[in-house]
Amino acid sequence: MQRRHFLHAAGLGLAAPALSLSSAPVRAANPPLKIGFIYSGPVADIGWTYQHDLGRKMIEKEFGDKVQTVFVEKVQEGPDAERVMRGLIQDDCKMIFATSYGFMDPTARVAADFPDITFEHCSGYKTAPNLGVYQTRFYEGAYLLGILAAKRSKTGVLGYVAPFPIPEVIRNLDAFVLGARSVNPKITAKVVWISAWYDPPKEREAALTLMNQGADVMYQNTDSAAIVQLAQSKGVWAFGQDSDMTRFGPTAHLSANTLNWGVYYVHKVRQKLAGQWKSEDTKWGMKEGIVQLAPLGPSVPREAVALFEEKKAAILAGKFQPFTGPIVDQGGKQRVAAGQALAEKELWTMNWYVDGILGKQP
Repeated sequence: MQRRHFLHAAGLGLAAPALSLSSAPVRAANPPLKIGFIYSGPVADIGWTYQHDLGRKMIEKEFGDKVQTVFVEKVQEGPDAERVMRGLIQDDCKMIFATSYGFMDPTARVAADFPDITFEHCSGYKTAPNLGVYQTRFYEGAYLLGILAAKRSKTGVLGYVAPFPIPEVIRNLDAFVLGARSVNPKITAKVVWISAWYDPPKEREAALTLMNQGADVMYQNTDSAAIVQLAQSKGVWAFGQDSDMTRFGPTAHLSANTLNWGVYYVHKVRQKLAGQWKSEDTKWGMKEGIVQLAPLGPSVPREAVALFEEKKAAILAGKFQPFTGPIVDQGGKQRVAAGQALAEKELWTMNWYVDGILGKQP
C-alpha cells in the first residue's frame, strides 16, 4: 500500500523551491493556509476519490497563493487514518478534510486532541466545536437514475453492486428502486455486497453474477469503472457513479450520479480564511450544485427523457422529495404514509430495504 503521497499546489509538482541569495531567513508575511485531505481510495479511481481531488484542485484555483493543499491517498479506514491525520498536523496543516465514512472515529479523536485545528468529515455524524460534517443528498440523483433504468430494462431486473451496509449506501439503493418502481411497480433489484469501496476485480465479478441472474441495467455504489466496462462488453446498460464514466462504455452508459465536492470545499475554506468557519452538519443536494447528473447517453429511450426532466425540475425546485409516500419496506410494513415525506432523522439513519429489493442485508 502506498503509505503517503503528498501533492502540493497545482503547477508546483515536485520542483525544488527557489534559492534565496540573501543570508537572512525569508518569512512570508501571510503564510498560506495549509489544508490536508485524506482519501480512502486512489486518486485514479475515476470515482469517489477522483471527484474529491477535483474539489481540492478547485480550492487551489479559487484561492491561489492564499492556500496550499496536500493529500494522502489509499488510507485504511481505522487506526491508520489517525496516524495520517496526526502526521498532517505535524506538517503544519491547519485544516483537514477526512473524506470517507470510516474515518469518523479517528477524526473525532484527533480533533479532540487538537482544538485549534479545523476538521471536516464526510458522511459521518460526530461533531465538535472544531469538527464539522458534510453529506450529500446523493439519493436525489439515484431516484432519477431509477426512472431511466425502468424505462431501459427489458428483463425487469436491476443489478446493484454495493460496498458496505451503511445508511448512505442503503439510502441510495432504496432511492434507485423507488425511482424505478414509480415507472414499473413490478420491477425488482438484486444486490451483491463486496465489502470494499474500490476493488475493480470484485466489482466486475459481482456485476457478472448479477447479469447472470437476469439483471440488464447495472448501478453501483462502488468507485471504479469496471462495471460500466463490463456492461459495454456484455451488451447491457449501466450508470456511472461519482464521475461521468461515459468513455468506458459509450453505448452502455446511460448517465451517472456525480458529485461536485468543490462547491462545498470552496465554501468552507472561504469561511476559514475569513475567520468565520463554524462546525455545521451540512447536507447539500442538486439545488446547491453538489449532486449533478451526467448527460444522458444515446441508449436512453426517448420516452424516458420527459419524465426524467420533469422529476429533475421538481427536485431542483424543492417540490418533490424522492422518499415521499406511500412507501412500504421489504417486509410489507408501511414506512411512509401517502403524501408524507420521510423524516430527516430517519432518512440519514436508514437501515431498511424498500419493497422490490430481493435478498437480505449482510
